[in-house]
Amino acid sequence: MKPEPGLGQDMLEVHNPADGSLVGHVHAGTEDDVNDAVRTSWEAFSSWSDTDPLDRSRILFSAARLVREDKKELSLLLTREQGKPLRESVNEIAGFARVLEYYASITGTLQGDYGYSKNYGHMMVMRQPLGVCAAIIPWNMPALIMGWKTGPVLAAGNTMVLKPSATAPLTCIALAEHLYRAGLPRQVLRLVTGSGRVVGQALARHNDIRSLSFTGAVSTGTGVAEIAGPTLKKLILELGGSDAMIVCKDADPYAAAKGAVSGRFFNCGQTCTSIKRVFVDSSVYEPFVQKVRELTEALSIGNGLSDGVDMGPVHTSGQRKDVHFLVQETVNNDQGKVLSGGYIPDNGLLKDGSFYPPTIMTRVDPDAPVMKEEVFGPVLPVSAFDTVADAIDMANATRFGLGASIWTHDMRTISQATRELDAGIVWVNQHLRIPPEVPFGGVKSSGLGRENGRYALLQYLEEKTILINP
Repeated sequence: MKPEPGLGQDMLEVHNPADGSLVGHVHAGTEDDVNDAVRTSWEAFSSWSDTDPLDRSRILFSAARLVREDKKELSLLLTREQGKPLRESVNEIAGFARVLEYYASITGTLQGDYGYSKNYGHMMVMRQPLGVCAAIIPWNMPALIMGWKTGPVLAAGNTMVLKPSATAPLTCIALAEHLYRAGLPRQVLRLVTGSGRVVGQALARHNDIRSLSFTGAVSTGTGVAEIAGPTLKKLILELGGSDAMIVCKDADPYAAAKGAVSGRFFNCGQTCTSIKRVFVDSSVYEPFVQKVRELTEALSIGNGLSDGVDMGPVHTSGQRKDVHFLVQETVNNDQGKVLSGGYIPDNGLLKDGSFYPPTIMTRVDPDAPVMKEEVFGPVLPVSAFDTVADAIDMANATRFGLGASIWTHDMRTISQATRELDAGIVWVNQHLRIPPEVPFGGVKSSGLGRENGRYALLQYLEEKTILINP
Protein backbone atom coordinates (compact mmCIF):
# COMPACT_ATOMS: atom_id res chain seq x y z
CA MET A 1 0.00 0.00 0.00
CA LYS A 2 1.48 3.31 -1.12
CA PRO A 3 1.51 5.78 1.81
CA GLU A 4 -0.16 9.17 1.54
CA PRO A 5 2.49 11.78 0.62
CA GLY A 6 3.62 13.93 3.52
CA LEU A 7 6.03 16.77 4.23
CA GLY A 8 7.65 14.90 7.11
CA GLN A 9 10.24 12.16 6.54
CA ASP A 10 9.40 9.88 9.48
CA MET A 11 7.32 6.77 8.85
CA LEU A 12 4.96 4.69 10.98
CA GLU A 13 4.70 0.91 10.73
CA VAL A 14 1.35 -0.87 10.52
CA HIS A 15 1.25 -4.42 11.94
CA ASN A 16 -1.20 -7.31 11.86
CA PRO A 17 -2.41 -7.81 15.46
CA ALA A 18 -2.90 -11.53 14.85
CA ASP A 19 0.79 -12.29 14.37
CA GLY A 20 2.74 -9.04 14.51
CA SER A 21 3.70 -9.16 10.83
CA LEU A 22 4.37 -5.91 8.98
CA VAL A 23 1.48 -4.81 6.75
CA GLY A 24 2.74 -1.44 5.52
CA HIS A 25 4.06 2.03 6.27
CA VAL A 26 2.53 5.51 6.37
CA HIS A 27 3.98 8.96 6.88
CA ALA A 28 4.09 10.34 10.40
CA GLY A 29 2.31 13.58 9.54
CA THR A 30 3.38 16.92 10.93
CA GLU A 31 1.63 20.19 11.71
CA ASP A 32 2.95 21.46 8.38
CA ASP A 33 1.14 18.57 6.68
CA VAL A 34 -2.09 19.63 8.36
CA ASN A 35 -1.60 23.26 7.37
CA ASP A 36 -0.93 22.26 3.76
CA ALA A 37 -4.01 20.02 3.66
CA VAL A 38 -6.25 22.73 5.09
CA ARG A 39 -4.90 25.32 2.66
CA THR A 40 -5.46 23.17 -0.44
CA SER A 41 -8.89 22.11 0.84
CA TRP A 42 -9.94 25.75 1.05
CA GLU A 43 -8.63 26.30 -2.47
CA ALA A 44 -10.89 23.46 -3.66
CA PHE A 45 -13.94 24.52 -1.64
CA SER A 46 -15.34 27.16 -3.97
CA SER A 47 -15.39 24.85 -6.96
CA TRP A 48 -16.72 21.83 -5.04
CA SER A 49 -19.47 23.75 -3.25
CA ASP A 50 -20.59 25.17 -6.63
CA THR A 51 -20.68 21.70 -8.20
CA ASP A 52 -24.21 20.66 -9.06
CA PRO A 53 -25.54 18.34 -6.31
CA LEU A 54 -26.40 15.72 -8.93
CA ASP A 55 -22.78 15.70 -10.09
CA ARG A 56 -21.63 15.22 -6.50
CA SER A 57 -24.17 12.39 -6.28
CA ARG A 58 -22.76 10.70 -9.40
CA ILE A 59 -19.26 10.71 -7.91
CA LEU A 60 -20.44 9.13 -4.67
CA PHE A 61 -22.44 6.47 -6.53
CA SER A 62 -19.48 5.74 -8.78
CA ALA A 63 -17.12 5.44 -5.80
CA ALA A 64 -19.51 3.00 -4.10
CA ARG A 65 -19.59 0.88 -7.27
CA LEU A 66 -15.78 0.79 -7.46
CA VAL A 67 -15.55 -0.16 -3.78
CA ARG A 68 -18.00 -3.03 -4.27
CA GLU A 69 -16.00 -4.26 -7.26
CA ASP A 70 -12.80 -4.32 -5.20
CA LYS A 71 -14.36 -5.52 -1.93
CA LYS A 72 -12.21 -8.68 -1.78
CA GLU A 73 -8.93 -6.79 -1.92
CA LEU A 74 -10.15 -4.09 0.45
CA SER A 75 -11.48 -6.66 2.94
CA LEU A 76 -8.18 -8.51 3.01
CA LEU A 77 -6.34 -5.28 3.74
CA LEU A 78 -8.77 -4.35 6.51
CA THR A 79 -8.39 -7.72 8.20
CA ARG A 80 -4.61 -7.61 7.95
CA GLU A 81 -4.28 -4.22 9.62
CA GLN A 82 -7.20 -4.35 12.07
CA GLY A 83 -7.48 -8.06 12.92
CA LYS A 84 -11.21 -8.75 12.52
CA PRO A 85 -12.41 -11.91 10.72
CA LEU A 86 -12.56 -11.60 6.95
CA ARG A 87 -16.35 -12.02 6.97
CA GLU A 88 -16.72 -8.95 9.18
CA SER A 89 -14.34 -6.98 6.95
CA VAL A 90 -16.42 -7.84 3.87
CA ASN A 91 -19.53 -6.54 5.64
CA GLU A 92 -17.76 -3.37 6.74
CA ILE A 93 -16.52 -2.56 3.24
CA ALA A 94 -20.06 -3.12 1.95
CA GLY A 95 -21.25 -0.81 4.72
CA PHE A 96 -18.93 1.95 3.52
CA ALA A 97 -20.36 1.61 0.01
CA ARG A 98 -23.92 1.66 1.32
CA VAL A 99 -23.30 4.86 3.26
CA LEU A 100 -21.96 6.56 0.13
CA GLU A 101 -24.99 5.32 -1.81
CA TYR A 102 -27.36 6.67 0.81
CA TYR A 103 -25.87 10.16 0.76
CA ALA A 104 -25.65 10.09 -3.02
CA SER A 105 -29.39 9.38 -3.07
CA ILE A 106 -30.28 12.48 -1.01
CA THR A 107 -27.63 14.94 -2.23
CA GLY A 108 -30.10 16.70 -4.52
CA THR A 109 -32.80 17.03 -1.87
CA LEU A 110 -31.16 19.75 0.25
CA GLN A 111 -33.63 22.55 0.83
CA GLY A 112 -33.99 25.82 2.68
CA ASP A 113 -37.14 27.38 4.17
CA TYR A 114 -39.51 30.10 3.02
CA GLY A 115 -42.21 32.22 4.59
CA TYR A 116 -43.96 35.52 3.99
CA SER A 117 -44.85 38.25 6.48
CA LYS A 118 -46.81 41.42 5.84
CA ASN A 119 -44.39 43.32 8.07
CA TYR A 120 -41.11 41.82 6.86
CA GLY A 121 -41.87 40.61 3.33
CA HIS A 122 -40.27 37.44 1.92
CA MET A 123 -38.43 35.43 4.57
CA MET A 124 -35.97 32.86 3.28
CA VAL A 125 -33.45 30.58 4.95
CA MET A 126 -30.59 29.27 2.83
CA ARG A 127 -28.48 26.35 3.98
CA GLN A 128 -24.90 26.60 2.80
CA PRO A 129 -21.85 24.34 3.26
CA LEU A 130 -19.45 25.29 6.03
CA GLY A 131 -16.13 25.07 4.21
CA VAL A 132 -13.27 22.81 5.32
CA CYS A 133 -14.33 20.11 7.78
CA ALA A 134 -12.08 17.64 9.58
CA ALA A 135 -12.49 14.15 11.00
CA ILE A 136 -10.47 11.98 13.35
CA ILE A 137 -11.41 8.31 13.13
CA PRO A 138 -10.50 5.28 15.27
CA TRP A 139 -9.07 1.87 14.48
CA ASN A 140 -12.02 -0.33 15.42
CA MET A 141 -14.31 0.30 12.40
CA PRO A 142 -12.14 2.49 10.16
CA ALA A 143 -13.93 1.89 6.84
CA LEU A 144 -17.48 2.30 8.10
CA ILE A 145 -16.70 5.34 10.23
CA MET A 146 -14.85 6.93 7.32
CA GLY A 147 -18.08 6.56 5.33
CA TRP A 148 -20.13 8.09 8.15
CA LYS A 149 -17.90 11.15 8.22
CA THR A 150 -17.05 11.69 4.56
CA GLY A 151 -20.49 10.91 3.08
CA PRO A 152 -22.51 13.82 4.51
CA VAL A 153 -19.58 16.26 4.35
CA LEU A 154 -19.01 15.71 0.62
CA ALA A 155 -22.72 15.48 -0.19
CA ALA A 156 -23.33 18.86 1.45
CA GLY A 157 -20.60 20.52 -0.65
CA ASN A 158 -17.83 20.77 1.94
CA THR A 159 -14.22 19.70 1.64
CA MET A 160 -12.52 17.51 4.25
CA VAL A 161 -9.22 16.76 5.94
CA LEU A 162 -9.32 13.29 7.48
CA LYS A 163 -6.96 11.70 9.98
CA PRO A 164 -7.11 7.89 10.06
CA SER A 165 -5.96 5.88 13.04
CA ALA A 166 -2.19 5.51 13.25
CA THR A 167 -2.56 1.73 13.68
CA ALA A 168 -5.18 1.08 10.95
CA PRO A 169 -4.80 3.75 8.24
CA LEU A 170 -4.25 1.67 5.10
CA THR A 171 -7.85 0.80 4.28
CA CYS A 172 -8.83 4.46 4.60
CA ILE A 173 -6.10 5.43 2.14
CA ALA A 174 -7.32 2.76 -0.28
CA LEU A 175 -10.94 3.93 0.02
CA ALA A 176 -9.88 7.51 -0.65
CA GLU A 177 -8.18 6.31 -3.83
CA HIS A 178 -11.50 4.81 -4.95
CA LEU A 179 -13.18 8.17 -4.42
CA TYR A 180 -10.48 9.85 -6.52
CA ARG A 181 -10.92 7.27 -9.27
CA ALA A 182 -14.63 8.06 -9.24
CA GLY A 183 -13.89 11.68 -10.03
CA LEU A 184 -13.49 13.35 -6.64
CA PRO A 185 -10.72 16.00 -6.82
CA ARG A 186 -7.89 15.10 -4.48
CA GLN A 187 -7.96 18.51 -2.83
CA VAL A 188 -11.60 17.94 -1.81
CA LEU A 189 -10.61 15.03 0.46
CA ARG A 190 -7.14 15.14 2.00
CA LEU A 191 -5.81 12.43 4.29
CA VAL A 192 -3.11 13.19 6.83
CA THR A 193 -1.72 10.15 8.64
CA GLY A 194 0.11 10.26 11.94
CA SER A 195 -0.38 10.42 15.67
CA GLY A 196 -3.21 12.00 17.55
CA ARG A 197 -0.74 14.00 19.59
CA VAL A 198 0.61 15.73 16.48
CA VAL A 199 -1.95 15.53 13.67
CA GLY A 200 -5.08 15.27 15.80
CA GLN A 201 -4.19 18.22 17.98
CA ALA A 202 -3.19 20.29 14.95
CA LEU A 203 -6.63 19.69 13.42
CA ALA A 204 -8.40 20.56 16.67
CA ARG A 205 -6.65 23.89 17.14
CA HIS A 206 -6.63 24.97 13.48
CA ASN A 207 -8.54 28.22 13.09
CA ASP A 208 -9.49 27.58 9.46
CA ILE A 209 -11.33 24.30 10.08
CA ARG A 210 -15.05 24.94 10.46
CA SER A 211 -16.14 21.56 11.85
CA LEU A 212 -14.44 18.62 13.54
CA SER A 213 -15.94 15.17 13.96
CA PHE A 214 -14.15 12.86 16.40
CA THR A 215 -14.77 9.24 17.37
CA GLY A 216 -12.79 7.78 20.26
CA ALA A 217 -12.38 7.57 24.02
CA VAL A 218 -14.02 10.03 26.42
CA SER A 219 -10.70 11.24 27.79
CA THR A 220 -9.33 11.92 24.31
CA GLY A 221 -12.57 13.51 23.14
CA THR A 222 -12.72 15.94 26.05
CA GLY A 223 -9.12 16.88 25.32
CA VAL A 224 -10.02 17.52 21.67
CA ALA A 225 -12.95 19.69 22.77
CA GLU A 226 -10.73 21.70 25.11
CA ILE A 227 -8.17 22.35 22.37
CA ALA A 228 -10.84 23.16 19.76
CA GLY A 229 -12.87 25.42 22.07
CA PRO A 230 -11.11 28.73 21.36
CA THR A 231 -11.55 28.24 17.59
CA LEU A 232 -15.37 28.02 17.94
CA LYS A 233 -15.56 25.28 15.29
CA LYS A 234 -18.53 22.93 15.29
CA LEU A 235 -17.86 19.70 17.18
CA ILE A 236 -19.35 16.24 16.75
CA LEU A 237 -18.07 13.86 19.41
CA GLU A 238 -18.84 10.14 19.54
CA LEU A 239 -17.16 9.03 22.74
CA GLY A 240 -18.08 5.41 23.24
CA GLY A 241 -20.54 3.63 25.43
CA SER A 242 -21.33 0.89 27.89
CA ASP A 243 -24.47 -0.50 26.29
CA ALA A 244 -26.84 -2.47 28.48
CA MET A 245 -28.90 -5.47 27.38
CA ILE A 246 -32.00 -6.21 29.45
CA VAL A 247 -33.39 -9.74 29.10
CA CYS A 248 -36.94 -10.16 30.42
CA LYS A 249 -38.52 -13.43 31.46
CA ASP A 250 -40.72 -13.59 28.34
CA ALA A 251 -37.82 -13.09 25.91
CA ASP A 252 -37.06 -15.78 23.34
CA PRO A 253 -34.26 -17.57 25.25
CA TYR A 254 -32.25 -18.70 22.23
CA ALA A 255 -32.59 -15.42 20.34
CA ALA A 256 -31.54 -13.46 23.43
CA ALA A 257 -28.52 -15.68 24.11
CA LYS A 258 -27.47 -15.56 20.47
CA GLY A 259 -27.95 -11.79 20.48
CA ALA A 260 -25.75 -11.43 23.56
CA VAL A 261 -22.93 -13.47 22.02
CA SER A 262 -22.98 -11.78 18.62
CA GLY A 263 -23.59 -8.34 20.15
CA ARG A 264 -20.62 -8.67 22.47
CA PHE A 265 -18.01 -10.66 20.57
CA PHE A 266 -18.48 -9.11 17.12
CA ASN A 267 -15.22 -7.34 16.23
CA CYS A 268 -13.73 -8.87 19.38
CA GLY A 269 -15.97 -6.62 21.47
CA GLN A 270 -14.31 -3.51 20.05
CA THR A 271 -17.39 -1.61 18.93
CA CYS A 272 -18.87 1.45 20.62
CA THR A 273 -22.35 -0.06 20.58
CA SER A 274 -21.28 -3.55 21.66
CA ILE A 275 -23.30 -5.12 24.46
CA LYS A 276 -21.08 -4.44 27.45
CA ARG A 277 -23.46 -5.17 30.35
CA VAL A 278 -26.23 -7.78 30.53
CA PHE A 279 -29.08 -7.74 33.04
CA VAL A 280 -31.26 -10.86 33.11
CA ASP A 281 -34.50 -11.55 34.95
CA SER A 282 -33.58 -13.72 37.92
CA SER A 283 -36.18 -16.34 36.97
CA VAL A 284 -34.36 -17.13 33.70
CA TYR A 285 -30.82 -16.19 34.71
CA GLU A 286 -29.26 -19.66 34.98
CA PRO A 287 -30.58 -21.12 31.69
CA PHE A 288 -29.66 -17.91 29.90
CA VAL A 289 -26.08 -18.03 31.18
CA GLN A 290 -25.80 -21.69 30.24
CA LYS A 291 -26.95 -21.07 26.68
CA VAL A 292 -24.57 -18.09 26.35
CA ARG A 293 -21.72 -20.29 27.55
CA GLU A 294 -22.54 -23.00 25.01
CA LEU A 295 -22.65 -20.53 22.14
CA THR A 296 -19.47 -18.78 23.28
CA GLU A 297 -17.46 -21.99 23.61
CA ALA A 298 -18.43 -22.85 20.02
CA LEU A 299 -16.70 -19.72 18.69
CA SER A 300 -13.48 -20.21 16.74
CA ILE A 301 -10.71 -17.79 17.72
CA GLY A 302 -7.75 -17.05 15.46
CA ASN A 303 -6.19 -15.08 12.65
CA GLY A 304 -8.98 -13.26 10.81
CA LEU A 305 -7.54 -14.42 7.47
CA SER A 306 -8.12 -18.09 8.35
CA ASP A 307 -11.25 -19.95 7.28
CA GLY A 308 -13.98 -20.42 9.87
CA VAL A 309 -12.68 -17.86 12.38
CA ASP A 310 -15.43 -16.15 14.39
CA MET A 311 -13.31 -13.76 16.44
CA GLY A 312 -9.90 -12.24 15.85
CA PRO A 313 -7.43 -10.56 18.24
CA VAL A 314 -7.72 -7.43 20.33
CA HIS A 315 -6.25 -4.68 18.16
CA THR A 316 -3.17 -3.94 20.29
CA SER A 317 -1.38 -5.62 23.18
CA GLY A 318 -1.90 -2.46 25.24
CA GLN A 319 -5.64 -2.63 24.68
CA ARG A 320 -5.62 -6.29 25.73
CA LYS A 321 -3.73 -5.38 28.89
CA ASP A 322 -6.40 -2.82 29.78
CA VAL A 323 -9.19 -5.35 29.25
CA HIS A 324 -7.49 -8.02 31.35
CA PHE A 325 -6.81 -5.54 34.14
CA LEU A 326 -10.52 -4.73 34.51
CA VAL A 327 -11.41 -8.44 34.59
CA GLN A 328 -8.77 -9.16 37.25
CA GLU A 329 -9.73 -6.13 39.32
CA THR A 330 -13.37 -7.28 39.35
CA VAL A 331 -12.36 -10.79 40.47
CA ASN A 332 -9.90 -9.53 43.07
CA ASN A 333 -12.59 -7.24 44.51
CA ASP A 334 -14.92 -10.25 44.79
CA GLN A 335 -17.40 -8.42 42.52
CA GLY A 336 -17.85 -11.19 39.97
CA LYS A 337 -16.64 -14.60 38.84
CA VAL A 338 -15.09 -15.72 35.55
CA LEU A 339 -17.18 -18.50 34.02
CA SER A 340 -15.02 -18.88 30.92
CA GLY A 341 -12.03 -17.12 29.42
CA GLY A 342 -10.36 -14.34 31.41
CA TYR A 343 -6.71 -15.13 30.63
CA ILE A 344 -3.95 -14.13 28.20
CA PRO A 345 -2.95 -17.06 25.95
CA ASP A 346 0.72 -18.01 26.36
CA ASN A 347 0.98 -21.01 24.03
CA GLY A 348 -0.27 -22.42 20.75
CA LEU A 349 -1.25 -20.40 17.68
CA LEU A 350 -2.61 -17.51 19.72
CA LYS A 351 0.53 -16.62 21.67
CA ASP A 352 2.08 -14.45 18.92
CA GLY A 353 -0.91 -12.14 18.56
CA SER A 354 -2.85 -9.91 20.95
CA PHE A 355 -5.60 -12.47 21.48
CA TYR A 356 -7.97 -12.58 24.43
CA PRO A 357 -10.56 -15.36 24.69
CA PRO A 358 -14.27 -14.52 24.80
CA THR A 359 -14.89 -14.09 28.51
CA ILE A 360 -18.12 -14.56 30.46
CA MET A 361 -18.44 -13.20 33.99
CA THR A 362 -21.38 -14.10 36.23
CA ARG A 363 -23.06 -12.66 39.32
CA VAL A 364 -21.31 -9.41 38.61
CA ASP A 365 -21.85 -6.52 41.00
CA PRO A 366 -23.35 -3.55 39.09
CA ASP A 367 -20.61 -1.41 40.65
CA ALA A 368 -17.78 -3.68 39.47
CA PRO A 369 -15.02 -2.23 37.25
CA VAL A 370 -16.23 -4.24 34.23
CA MET A 371 -19.64 -2.58 34.67
CA LYS A 372 -18.52 0.97 35.40
CA GLU A 373 -15.83 1.35 32.72
CA GLU A 374 -16.12 0.86 28.98
CA VAL A 375 -14.48 -2.53 28.44
CA PHE A 376 -13.29 -2.39 24.83
CA GLY A 377 -12.74 -6.10 24.40
CA PRO A 378 -14.45 -9.52 24.52
CA VAL A 379 -15.82 -9.54 28.08
CA LEU A 380 -19.49 -10.20 28.83
CA PRO A 381 -20.55 -9.51 32.46
CA VAL A 382 -24.00 -10.82 33.40
CA SER A 383 -26.10 -9.71 36.40
CA ALA A 384 -29.61 -10.59 37.59
CA PHE A 385 -32.59 -8.34 38.31
CA ASP A 386 -35.97 -8.78 40.02
CA THR A 387 -38.05 -6.05 38.35
CA VAL A 388 -37.84 -4.21 35.02
CA ALA A 389 -37.64 -0.93 36.96
CA ASP A 390 -34.54 -2.25 38.74
CA ALA A 391 -33.01 -3.29 35.43
CA ILE A 392 -33.57 0.13 33.89
CA ASP A 393 -32.06 1.81 36.94
CA MET A 394 -28.95 -0.39 36.68
CA ALA A 395 -28.73 0.18 32.93
CA ASN A 396 -28.83 3.95 33.49
CA ALA A 397 -26.28 3.88 36.32
CA THR A 398 -23.38 4.83 34.06
CA ARG A 399 -21.84 8.00 32.70
CA PHE A 400 -22.37 6.61 29.20
CA GLY A 401 -25.55 6.80 27.14
CA LEU A 402 -24.92 5.51 23.63
CA GLY A 403 -27.17 2.47 23.22
CA ALA A 404 -29.30 -0.07 25.10
CA SER A 405 -31.61 -2.94 24.25
CA ILE A 406 -34.66 -4.57 25.81
CA TRP A 407 -35.57 -8.17 24.97
CA THR A 408 -39.27 -8.81 25.54
CA HIS A 409 -42.60 -9.14 23.74
CA ASP A 410 -44.59 -7.19 26.32
CA MET A 411 -45.63 -3.88 24.77
CA ARG A 412 -45.99 -2.16 28.15
CA THR A 413 -42.43 -3.12 29.03
CA ILE A 414 -41.22 -1.97 25.61
CA SER A 415 -43.00 1.36 26.06
CA GLN A 416 -41.51 1.84 29.51
CA ALA A 417 -37.97 0.94 28.47
CA THR A 418 -37.87 3.05 25.32
CA ARG A 419 -39.01 6.06 27.37
CA GLU A 420 -36.81 5.61 30.40
CA LEU A 421 -33.51 4.25 29.11
CA ASP A 422 -30.91 7.03 28.94
CA ALA A 423 -29.50 6.23 25.51
CA GLY A 424 -29.30 7.75 22.08
CA ILE A 425 -30.33 4.41 20.51
CA VAL A 426 -32.74 1.85 21.98
CA TRP A 427 -33.18 -1.52 20.30
CA VAL A 428 -35.98 -4.02 20.94
CA ASN A 429 -35.13 -7.72 20.51
CA GLN A 430 -31.94 -6.80 18.64
CA HIS A 431 -28.71 -4.89 19.22
CA LEU A 432 -25.71 -3.38 17.42
CA ARG A 433 -27.07 -3.01 13.86
CA ILE A 434 -27.57 0.57 12.63
CA PRO A 435 -28.74 1.51 9.12
CA PRO A 436 -27.35 4.69 7.53
CA GLU A 437 -30.84 6.21 7.31
CA VAL A 438 -31.18 6.91 11.05
CA PRO A 439 -29.16 9.20 13.34
CA PHE A 440 -26.36 7.72 15.45
CA GLY A 441 -25.07 9.28 18.66
CA GLY A 442 -25.42 9.25 22.41
CA VAL A 443 -26.28 11.25 25.49
CA LYS A 444 -24.36 12.03 28.69
CA SER A 445 -20.64 11.28 28.28
CA SER A 446 -21.20 9.38 25.05
CA GLY A 447 -20.86 12.58 23.08
CA LEU A 448 -22.35 15.51 21.23
CA GLY A 449 -24.16 15.71 17.90
CA ARG A 450 -25.35 12.99 15.55
CA GLU A 451 -23.99 11.12 12.58
CA ASN A 452 -25.95 9.26 9.87
CA GLY A 453 -29.29 10.00 8.29
CA ARG A 454 -30.56 13.29 6.91
CA TYR A 455 -29.76 14.80 10.30
CA ALA A 456 -26.05 14.48 9.64
CA LEU A 457 -26.28 16.79 6.63
CA LEU A 458 -27.55 19.58 8.89
CA GLN A 459 -24.38 19.27 10.98
CA TYR A 460 -22.38 20.35 7.93
CA LEU A 461 -24.56 23.23 6.76
CA GLU A 462 -25.15 26.69 8.20
CA GLU A 463 -28.24 28.83 7.86
CA LYS A 464 -28.33 32.23 6.24
CA THR A 465 -31.47 34.32 6.74
CA ILE A 466 -32.61 36.55 3.87
CA LEU A 467 -35.37 39.15 4.26
CA ILE A 468 -36.72 40.83 1.11
CA ASN A 469 -39.09 43.78 1.25
CA PRO A 470 -40.67 43.85 -2.23
